[in-house]
Amino acid sequence: QVQLVESGGGLVQAGGSLRLSCAASGIIVSRNLMDWYRQAPGKQRELVALITSDSTTNYADSVKGRFTISRDNAKNTVYLQMDSLKPEDTAVYYCSARFPKVYWGQGTQVTVSS
Repeated sequence: QVQLVESGGGLVQAGGSLRLSCAASGIIVSRNLMDWYRQAPGKQRELVALITSDSTTNYADSVKGRFTISRDNAKNTVYLQMDSLKPEDTAVYYCSARFPKVYWGQGTQVTVSS
């Protein structure tokens, strides 16, 4: 049974930082393609960042230079370091794994106040 459990969300002022964690079980994150998505109220879910099995990363233009995706293979956990946060980063953030099918975590709320 695959489980993805996000944590680390919260309320932060603009310009601040948060680090989200996605602890995985039932899959090996280093052998998977792992994503962070977010969904703001009234908007579609959007891809924020991804990391492949060979550690290639990619980011949405809106977060490039501010967010960093990484993983700790020993902890089977994926992270999203978010710096220089803006109010428009406010959303529920979801972790996902793509193989053998798409799996989702329950999400963690990030609220950035101006």
